[in-house]
Amino acid sequence: MSPSEARSYRGRYAPSPSGWLHLGNARTALVAWLRARSLGGEWVLRVDDLDGPRTLPEAVDGNLHELAWLGLDWDEGPDIGGPLGPYRQSARGALYTSALEALQREGRIFPCYLSRRELQQVASAPHGRTPVYGPAERRASDRAAERKRAQGATPSLRLRVEPGWVVFEDAIAGLQRASAGDDVGDIVVQRADGLWAYQFATVVDDAAMAVTEVVRGDDLLPATAAQLLLYRALGLAAPAFAHVPLMLDEHGERLAKRRGSLTLRALRETGVRPERVVGLLAHGLGLTGALEEITADELVAPFALERLAHTPARLGTDERAWLLRDI
Repeated sequence: MSPSEARSYRGRYAPSPSGWLHLGNARTALVAWLRARSLGGEWVLRVDDLDGPRTLPEAVDGNLHELAWLGLDWDEGPDIGGPLGPYRQSARGALYTSALEALQREGRIFPCYLSRRELQQVASAPHGRTPVYGPAERRASDRAAERKRAQGATPSLRLRVEPGWVVFEDAIAGLQRASAGDDVGDIVVQRADGLWAYQFATVVDDAAMAVTEVVRGDDLLPATAAQLLLYRALGLAAPAFAHVPLMLDEHGERLAKRRGSLTLRALRETGVRPERVVGLLAHGLGLTGALEEITADELVAPFALERLAHTPARLGTDERAWLLRDI
């Protein structure tokens, strides 16, 4: 990245307040913050609370307190405002409606009447992969449309994707290539229940907030091709991407809120020092040679994406014991 690009760098972190942040969330947030601060850029905090039923109200502000406790700060966010707010997705519906209407005027949006179960029955996909929505699924939806409308069903809305290739260079994962038709398919922009699809809202928001690079966990790497197709359809400039390898538990599974993985809130309440948490994360990222307490600020000057380990970190027995030592 050139000096001029670094000066205009805008990164972001966008937690979903469906629970308290665990160590894996903190790991990604730390890398995103270090990337922005090491380049002298701006870091934006946005709360991705689109899914109202899954939002834990106390986690909306709680997640901000957890990040601040870790030693991270932000230039714009729901608590301090900024020129490109609001900084909660639940308050940004007008932007999504405007973007949807633009695509509808171009004839790119169509209704889908297939339920998730019906889609699984119609679509074919290798074991373990999400079915790709294409011409066969469109025909099945058209056949079901009259019956579903008579039953009062509301369709989801999808972007019709044209065949072609999506190619991009990820700053960590390297060159990526996906087939729009075979790997992505038609993209949901609004769910049947009226909620905006994550992919669609994220693209609209990152573009509106002038984000130049998205640093996030590599579990979202497969979603990037769909998002780039949405940028293309909306005529928006896409940011660069950097996907960070995840943190795994002692069983080799990625940390997850639904499994009650070790949270920053629990660690803070137990008496663990934030410098110890940062030290654990930094060591797993390959930024330090040993487990040692360190502040986030101390990691800024020597930080570079090239230094990051390209393999997942393991929160094993030894790492957990060091983290909780003397508690």
